[in-house]
Amino acid sequence: MVDESKNIELTEDDLANKSKGQLIKMAGQLRDRRNELNQMASERASKRDDLNAKTREKVDEAQEHREQRDELNEQVQEHKEKRNELNAEANELFDKVEQLKSDMELNEGKDLDELEEEIEELEFKQQTEVLSSEEEKELIEKIEGKREEYEERKQKLDQNEDLEELVDEAEEVRSDASQHHQKVTELADKAQEHHNQMIEAYREADDIRDEADEMHEKFVEAQEAADQHHEDFVRVQKRLRELDKEEEEERKSERDKKKEEAKEEAEEIYQKFKEGETLDTEDLMKLQKTGLL
Repeated sequence: MVDESKNIELTEDDLANKSKGQLIKMAGQLRDRRNELNQMASERASKRDDLNAKTREKVDEAQEHREQRDELNEQVQEHKEKRNELNAEANELFDKVEQLKSDMELNEGKDLDELEEEIEELEFKQQTEVLSSEEEKELIEKIEGKREEYEERKQKLDQNEDLEELVDEAEEVRSDASQHHQKVTELADKAQEHHNQMIEAYREADDIRDEADEMHEKFVEAQEAADQHHEDFVRVQKRLRELDKEEEEERKSERDKKKEEAKEEAEEIYQKFKEGETLDTEDLMKLQKTGLL
């Protein structure tokens, strides 16, 4: 803020009643304070301009993050659409796989891994438990039945190359869809990061703009005070010119008065000269001065 205690106040009473010397001193004070305030205003304007430039930089930075965010969001949308298309395609292929399995009756019964596990458990029981002849015979028949079921089921799967190809194709399409989903996640994270940086840049721009506005108010305060001091300085200068003019007029009036008095005295001397009186040197010089001799 401007230190008002350093300001110079000029009143109409000062202009009317202060002496010329006092007014000259006041003019110097007004001029010095005006220059000081102008320097202060200039510095504040420079700081304000720097802050405004930083505000623009932050706004530009925010705009760059906005553009990058929007570009990434477009890519996210593209990968989403591709992922959804591929998932739909994969679902259709897996539906065909299930239909083919159903047609081959592969959906009925147990899968190969489950059958293999059951066979291993039965064989372990045969090797580790004490069984009667009848029990062991039943167990052997059960193991052989499971093995036959396993082989039959395996042959059905091995013989159907179309099913394997269809499964591979479906899994490949699903894998492609997963890759696009991964890209969706990665790009969405980057877009969110740019969004957060955009918000932060705008917040910083607002803070700096507030500082710039505050500095502008300080600039206006200093400039208005400087302008007032300049205006008062001009008023004092005008008053000094008026006083100079008044003094000159007084001096001229005094000179004219003395000149008139000298002329009248010379005319009296000249009249004495015409009447035949003898003039001394001083009288003669007065006549020469007025041009009467």
